[in-house]
Amino acid sequence: MLDPLSTRRVPDTPLAPPTRTAEPLAEPADRGRSAAGTTAGSRLRMTLAMLGPAFVVSVAYVDPGNFATNMTAGTRYGPMLLWVIAAANVMAVFVQYLACKAGVATGRDLPQLCRAHTPRPLNRTLWLQAELVAMATDLAEFVGGAVALHILFGIPLLPAAFIVAATSLLLLTLAPEGRRRFEIVTAALLLVILAGFVYQAVAAGAWSGALSGMRPRFADTQSILLATGMIGATVMPHVIYLHSSLARSPARSSWERKRRQLRAHRSALFIALGIAGLVNASMLTIAAAALHGTGTQDTLEAFHTGLGSVLGPGAAFAFALALLASGLASSGVGTFAGQVILRGFLGRRIPLTVRRLATMAPPLVVLSLGVEPTQALVLSQVVLSFGVPFALVPLLVFTARRRIMGDLVNRCATTVAAVVVSTVISVLNVLLLVRTFAG
Repeated sequence: MLDPLSTRRVPDTPLAPPTRTAEPLAEPADRGRSAAGTTAGSRLRMTLAMLGPAFVVSVAYVDPGNFATNMTAGTRYGPMLLWVIAAANVMAVFVQYLACKAGVATGRDLPQLCRAHTPRPLNRTLWLQAELVAMATDLAEFVGGAVALHILFGIPLLPAAFIVAATSLLLLTLAPEGRRRFEIVTAALLLVILAGFVYQAVAAGAWSGALSGMRPRFADTQSILLATGMIGATVMPHVIYLHSSLARSPARSSWERKRRQLRAHRSALFIALGIAGLVNASMLTIAAAALHGTGTQDTLEAFHTGLGSVLGPGAAFAFALALLASGLASSGVGTFAGQVILRGFLGRRIPLTVRRLATMAPPLVVLSLGVEPTQALVLSQVVLSFGVPFALVPLLVFTARRRIMGDLVNRCATTVAAVVVSTVISVLNVLLLVRTFAG
């Protein structure tokens, strides 16, 4: 399996689509491993191996954009919209599972499948929108990281953004040492985010009365629109591409081994996205407990100030530190997702540092123009929302085709569920776009 973090040049010739008949049967040695692989210890080891990719993906679900939407929901409506986060998390697990399934079954990621099974003009169109999504992701991460540095050290936003850029370049030096080290660093940053919000939740007594927010309901039209934004911006297109790449199986893996790998990916997803869901729920409940009814404005700086006033400087520091970790981790994930996009759709690669320098330019230009950070976050979510259907529809189509997926093709019930989830997310993203431009 090719390492998505390597800098090797990839041929532009698509591989033949895998089929059940094309896949070699397990060799005698593989059959022996299959029997051993059914033990609980083997399943545990395989699940632990899949946790790295799952943690990398989960970072995208606690990026600075999530900070803004979840904290706004809690500040305005208390815990009432907690059920929206729960529903969004279930959808995220399902979509990322399908992305894993595509990679495991075919040995290729979603962009590579698009290059192999779509007309050239459509493939180029999908590539262009995916690159826009990658740049929008960078914008959100740079804004979040810059705001965190401004809060922590008083650094102006533009210099802070350059510091974030330099730090993200430093993180990319981990790539030559292998994907595993990057996964470990990303998981560590995720734990920093989790620890920051656990501390704030304890300080705020955030979970008291939180269960009342699990009953689906709305207060007014604005709460419906906010819920639309929370769900519609949950599934990040770039991590669908990335996860399908991280989950790719070796070409000669037996179908039984692929099934075991897929089960391990599913277990790892429940763990990693469960942590991300806990972080998102904590954001909302902390804001509900500490800021609801205080008239706090819907900006990251105002949330920080409000938490400091109500819960003390420790909670405010934990919020800013978590925001900084989120920006740095998400920035690295976005860069590697960009590599998967370029390699998959066009069969080309460029060094990670070169790509990082190229994708840093738009966010730095936006911040240099003096755009307000919260508005910049909204702009990034608009572009991300535009890109969601372009990732979901091909994913649904490919995973439902037996000639592509072989024995791991979606069952009828899975396809129906995928259609429902894809339709809901796509419609909500359209509504989010309409809401943004109408406002």
